[in-house]
Amino acid sequence: MRRLIPAVLLFAVLGVLLGPVTGLWATGSQGNEREETAVADTDHAASGSAGEEDASHGSSDEGSHGGHASPVTPVLLGLVIILIAAKIGGELAERFHQPAVLGELVAGVVIGNLALLGITSFEFLGTNEGIAILAEIGVILLLFEVGLESNIGEMLSVGASSLLVAILGVVAPFFLGWGVSAWFLPDENLLVHLFIGATLCATSVGITARVLTDLGKVTTRESKIILGAAVIDDVLGLVILAVVSGVISAANTGGTLASMDVLLIVLKAAGFLVGAILLGGWLSPRLFRVFSRLQIRGLLLTISLSFCFLLAYLANVIELAPIVGAFAAGLILEDAHFQDFLDRGEHQLEELIHPITTFLVPVFFVLMGIKVDLSTFGEKGVLGFAALLSVAAIIGKMVCAFGVLEKGLDRISVAVGMVPRGEVGLIFAGIGASLVLHGQPVISSAIFSAVVIMVIVTTLMTPPVLKITLARGERRKAG
Repeated sequence: MRRLIPAVLLFAVLGVLLGPVTGLWATGSQGNEREETAVADTDHAASGSAGEEDASHGSSDEGSHGGHASPVTPVLLGLVIILIAAKIGGELAERFHQPAVLGELVAGVVIGNLALLGITSFEFLGTNEGIAILAEIGVILLLFEVGLESNIGEMLSVGASSLLVAILGVVAPFFLGWGVSAWFLPDENLLVHLFIGATLCATSVGITARVLTDLGKVTTRESKIILGAAVIDDVLGLVILAVVSGVISAANTGGTLASMDVLLIVLKAAGFLVGAILLGGWLSPRLFRVFSRLQIRGLLLTISLSFCFLLAYLANVIELAPIVGAFAAGLILEDAHFQDFLDRGEHQLEELIHPITTFLVPVFFVLMGIKVDLSTFGEKGVLGFAALLSVAAIIGKMVCAFGVLEKGLDRISVAVGMVPRGEVGLIFAGIGASLVLHGQPVISSAIFSAVVIMVIVTTLMTPPVLKITLARGERRKAG
């Protein structure tokens, strides 16, 4: 821990030193406007073409001496800050046996609320469009990577137990989240309650898989049910997200969705996933076989990313979230499709993608943390809402224990393994913060902060509790 202290102190000093630089960005446009006004006044006061020529030369000199900063400059500095913060936060989290994503999120929360201590150097991170775009690409690649690590065959092999666990793990949290929101926020629109319910649906496949791997239990029957159900959870959660987003879009334009319209959105989302998997499964090996005739290096990564981005784009075209398409692209691609590339010495696709996600995915998580406004916890009821939302999120997944049909399995461990929301809950909350209903964000800053607390609580509790329940289950089987 002592080794990290110099890095943390260096980061704090960096924030203080950057104050004048970031201040220039904040005031640069105002300064340019004042200078342009002064030049205009001079032009009007001067007579003849000589005066206009002088003003022109003055303007030219100003531009040549750097009057306008490049728009990429704050993005570059922002990446320096975000990536260093992400690694420091991830290191601290892993030293306490927690997922790195949790440390990245907390690092973002710290950076985003330094203004409460009078340090305003980092405020541009939460509003810079370039950084936001990189974060969006990061989350698209994250879902693509999750899809790559998921196997449709394994999902089907665990059978009815996984499916029933997944269904219970979506339905129960959805209605519990809806109920808590409706009770605690009675003045909010019904659609806000629906969206909060939706954020409780999904399970973090990545965090659950990491915990099971660390415990050496990833090959057990309980683990296969958990991972299969978690993937199905994500699929069902994405469908619910598509439905709720469609209802909000219709309400935002003054319309309403009939039951047939809702059914159409469900069919569209399910049809896209099934159609993409079936058609993509037929097209993908043929596409890679054609491109394998080219000898240029890096082709496997290029074609795979293009395939991911294309499906993400097509999902958005039919008014689904781009992450749905990215997830489908990951599910489609299998090693057999690009075996020709592997035979000639190319690395596995997961190995090629990993360095890119290592760079971009933390940008998303830190940015989500930056958007948390700790001052909202001073508002009446926010902490209480966060606590109740966390309880609803945990109870909703514990219901999954009733979905394990096979005898002799540890039902409690299966339920606990479904609890963490992690990155998926943050993705849903981020989408809600970007959606607008009657001119206001669907997820306000106070609600967003409460959702982040729920994500942190469910993610923190899973590793130690799952370790205890799995050990108890082994002792019971041995006895």
